[in-house]
Amino acid sequence: MAKSKVGAVMVVGGGIAGIQAALDLADSGFYVYLVEKSPTIGGRMAQLDKTFPTNDCSMCIIGPKLVDCSRHLNIEILTLSEIETICGEEGNFQVRIHQQARYIDPDKCTGCGDCAQVCPVSLPDEYNQGLGLRAATFLTFPQSVPRVYCIDKKDRAPCISACPAHINVQGYVEK
Repeated sequence: MAKSKVGAVMVVGGGIAGIQAALDLADSGFYVYLVEKSPTIGGRMAQLDKTFPTNDCSMCIIGPKLVDCSRHLNIEILTLSEIETICGEEGNFQVRIHQQARYIDPDKCTGCGDCAQVCPVSLPDEYNQGLGLRAATFLTFPQSVPRVYCIDKKDRAPCISACPAHINVQGYVEK
């Protein structure tokens, strides 16, 4: 009699290898937590144009896996997350994960991009190796999974930093 699978597994890193491992484990019946420190899964492969040695389009390879991973009922994607502690023993671990704020509610975001179009703050675009600028409200790349915008808060808002009276304009406008 085959032993049924119980519990969950965690895959750390949402690059192509982590995505494939999560898909394989989920297809085997395990519930998978896919933990990624960046706002989206896909890793470096999402930045590539072609793959070696076949010269295939990298997005053509990783794109379907991103979709499968996002739709799989046995996979929970935890982005902007890092492991704080791990304790326990083989087969019985407890993991504490710190998840950074996205500053945009994933349940309400439709991925339309209207927020990024009106965002007045420009930052270097890490996805394009800093060669261009992007808004502080951003989606890492067009096929991002999850397709939820994120606000990159580096420090104080530029309007507060520029104001000689250091007025919190957002707070003032909200009242």
